[in-house]
Amino acid sequence: MTSPRQAFNELVTEAVDDLARHGFDSASRVSVWLERLRVAARRALVPEDVLQEQLTRTLGATYRRLVDRGSILARHPGVSRFTLERVRPRLRAELDRRVAASANLIRLNREEAIETTLRRFSGWASSVPPGGSEATASAEAKDAVRKPLQSLPFRERRVAIDQGAKFVATLNEILADDAGALAAEWHSRFRVPGYDYREDHKERDEVVYPIRDSWAHQRGLVKVGPDGWYDQVTKPGEEVFCRCSCRYIYRLASLPEALLTEKGKAALAQGVERRTA
Repeated sequence: MTSPRQAFNELVTEAVDDLARHGFDSASRVSVWLERLRVAARRALVPEDVLQEQLTRTLGATYRRLVDRGSILARHPGVSRFTLERVRPRLRAELDRRVAASANLIRLNREEAIETTLRRFSGWASSVPPGGSEATASAEAKDAVRKPLQSLPFRERRVAIDQGAKFVATLNEILADDAGALAAEWHSRFRVPGYDYREDHKERDEVVYPIRDSWAHQRGLVKVGPDGWYDQVTKPGEEVFCRCSCRYIYRLASLPEALLTEKGKAALAQGVERRTA
């Protein structure tokens, strides 16, 4: 049985061969092929309900690992499981939001791929002289028309990976905000073989950025350092295909001395560690 993807590829061959024989003799000929190609292209894609289920399963597994099993706490030393449970509704809402956003992005990419396919065919067809030209029915022409849909599975996997990284980063941001983090220590993945890191992200590796308006900042215990506030740099996962992360700091004693004010140093000497102190 011919698969929808094979049927689409065969239809591209038919369309190119037909235009090569007859040439651009009428707009209606091209229009008929464009409509047939559009329908075949849509059928060749994974159904949207299957896509939604795949995204829900993938992101859901990440949620269960980080939240249900509590592994997210590894990046939040000192934060209790009780705090994690308190913020769980916000984390769950982010799961639902991220699944919807990911599905919508993939849907838009699909529409773009289909439209690119049709534009390529239309552009090529309009260049064939009336009466046709067998020389134009080349493998290159067929490959050029097929390419947007052929590369789509790879692009969709990249989107899923990127959205997964953004999801993890956002869960960490939500927990850090609720638990009262004082700073974020940037961790680059530049040491991972094959990772296409950004040079400026590599330079941030292990840099500690104080969080503006934290309880310690409001009390005048911390100050901005030479690298700026955390809200003055892009967040992990914010830029496309960024897989950096942060470890969050909650104790004054864990901050670099350069980020402590004189009042902060005095408070630390007196045993002030957390906002509840």
